[in-house]
Amino acid sequence: MKFINQTPLKKIERRDFLKTSTLGASGLLLGFHISCSRPFEEEIKEASIFFDPNVYLSINDLGEVTIVAHRSEMGTGIRTSLPTIVADELAADWSKVKIVQALGDEEIYGNQNTDGSFSGRMFYEPMRQAGAAARMMLEQAAADQWGVDASECNALNHEIIHSGSGKKLGFGDLAEAASKLTVPAVEDIKLKNPEDFTLIGKETPIYDLQDIVMGTAGFGIDAQTEGMKISVVARCPVAGGKVQSYDAEETLKVPGVLGVHELEAPAFPMGFNPLGGIAVVAENTWAAIKGRDALNITWDEGANAVYNSESYMSDMVTEIQKPGTVRREEGDIKKALATSSKTLESTYQIPHLSHTPMEPPNTLAHVTEGKCVIWAPTQHPQWVKGTVAAALELDPGNVEVHVTLLGGAFGRKSKPDFATEAALISQKAGVPIKLIWTREDDVHHDYLHACSAQHVKVGLDENNQVIAWNHHSAFPSIGGTSSPDAIQPADFELSLGMLDFPYDIPNICCESHDAPAHTRIGWLRSVCNIQHAYAVGSMLDEVAHLRKVDPVDNLLELLGEDRHIPFDKMMKDFPNYNEKVSDFPANTARMKNVIKLVADKSNWGKTLGSGRGQGICAHRSFLTYVACVVEVEIDENNQLSIPEIHFAVDCGVVVNRDRVKAQFEGGAVYGLSGALSSAITFDKGKVVQSNFHDYQVARINQAPGKVHVHFVDSSEKPTGVGEPPVPPIAPALCNAIFAATDKRLRELPIKLT
Repeated sequence: MKFINQTPLKKIERRDFLKTSTLGASGLLLGFHISCSRPFEEEIKEASIFFDPNVYLSINDLGEVTIVAHRSEMGTGIRTSLPTIVADELAADWSKVKIVQALGDEEIYGNQNTDGSFSGRMFYEPMRQAGAAARMMLEQAAADQWGVDASECNALNHEIIHSGSGKKLGFGDLAEAASKLTVPAVEDIKLKNPEDFTLIGKETPIYDLQDIVMGTAGFGIDAQTEGMKISVVARCPVAGGKVQSYDAEETLKVPGVLGVHELEAPAFPMGFNPLGGIAVVAENTWAAIKGRDALNITWDEGANAVYNSESYMSDMVTEIQKPGTVRREEGDIKKALATSSKTLESTYQIPHLSHTPMEPPNTLAHVTEGKCVIWAPTQHPQWVKGTVAAALELDPGNVEVHVTLLGGAFGRKSKPDFATEAALISQKAGVPIKLIWTREDDVHHDYLHACSAQHVKVGLDENNQVIAWNHHSAFPSIGGTSSPDAIQPADFELSLGMLDFPYDIPNICCESHDAPAHTRIGWLRSVCNIQHAYAVGSMLDEVAHLRKVDPVDNLLELLGEDRHIPFDKMMKDFPNYNEKVSDFPANTARMKNVIKLVADKSNWGKTLGSGRGQGICAHRSFLTYVACVVEVEIDENNQLSIPEIHFAVDCGVVVNRDRVKAQFEGGAVYGLSGALSSAITFDKGKVVQSNFHDYQVARINQAPGKVHVHFVDSSEKPTGVGEPPVPPIAPALCNAIFAATDKRLRELPIKLT
């Protein structure tokens, strides 16, 4: 996500503002517009030359500050963090700030896709400007009332104070007068000095905490409307399959079942459309599920019925031993490897992974004549709006999307398929439909993280210096979900941990391989950084062992001189998370800093007893630098425990320490789940696993005893924090196990015996 254009802040006509929310019409109303490219390869849309605000701030005559949140809250705290930026610059009392969730509407709010860890870096400066502009207007209004210069008036804790007399006026007393003033031009806005921050960089509890704790928060699963019925769907267990025939006689006998409707199945690859199948509509969830169980369906399973993940992995492992498609090349890799005094090569494998958020997909949809209203836990309301409109053949302006809280997402709920499914069923049934996905539905029909095979070969010269790095990568591309021609990874996928390899080795070659998709592939927390960090982080530890160099010293040495790496000069159209490399360069000094910090804080190299070890991995993802040390203990029965994990993080300005810590604590467990126990496998095209008994998240006894998060103090622009915790966990864990046992683990999930 990058800025394309940003207009100055402006006052909003109340008649126009009222259409965006239920806020009162009195007081100061400010809006500003941020336009940006869409994530990854979606079309770039230029900002209108006309002022069209998509972020709003209001102060009414009671002094209540209201901020319209147009990002989706899924536990990351973005619905809290962005408003705290405004409130800090405004000098507002946080207890008097109200947050209102925006409707999903691109015309009003611009891009609302809350994915890719870009919200903080995108909105930090504009949010500061909005708060500061409102503060300056309140200060000027007070100065006008007292007949003094505005420089003598200062905002503090929801009041304007005159420095000479000590006189005070509350925000509410000044809001109407401030609304009549001219909004400062962006170049005239005076931002706070960072040392004066009262909220930015502090630990602010999430805005919705009280409601969540008390059980009154509104998640998607909580949405209700009059006349609502429940639906579940029987979907073909093989991606791309369809109904051949079905008999619903027994289903219609189940008490509470109201009807059965067939949904058309698209051909594979089906993109981000519903899978099709047979929808059962009932008075309640239990009746709907029992009715689905009673369906007699014969499936045409299609071409993917032959998919077996074990043989597919075997084929990829064979493929990556061969020459691939060169995607980055420096020096002469063939000559360097041929003349190396020592070579080392290893293959790393990871399985498909499922998102499995605690709240499975669900949507409440109500289709009436020419209109549709949606209540959904979606990360991408515009995509829902557009896809639903296309499926129902409606004008997008006649689709209204209400964004609820999300009970976890991890990228799954950026997809519109489940919301579209609910809308289609509502249209067919003629009633409001609450669509429920069971956990089994979620596991069987997810947009999975791609399985992958990575092969890395390294060459050392006679002086024990690393002179060659050859990395081969094979995995089904996200593009394969929409196009049968996408059998190679896209540039943006390979730039997540492979092409952006930062180490100063003279001969580097990165190669990709064909791997057609046989199931739906989607974005999962940190995306391809998962497999690439696993291979790179593990191999660097193997290199350290071969060189007989401490792993920390090895990383610092191989990073070379402090420098900005010009990846955009090395490769055509290098994505860099859709930011200019000049604005967010790969900075080896920042990477070294987190390595040194985590080594210090974890007491790296401390004396450990038998069966104990430390492992390290450093990785840059979503423009954030992370180094991780995992400490393990393995007893005589080969039972693994993790006493502690240390993260060192350079994510620029830390907006909300409470939320960033929480993201890294949760990210540690999420990463451990994929490393220790989670794996989706296929047999005859069907997912073998079904629920948390056989697709396990890390249990209490597997979770780390302590997770420590250490920050690098920085004035750089904020970068991502939701996804960067995950990639270094698995390689650091496997490196720690090697340190404890001398056993190398190159396949996930790990098997100690």
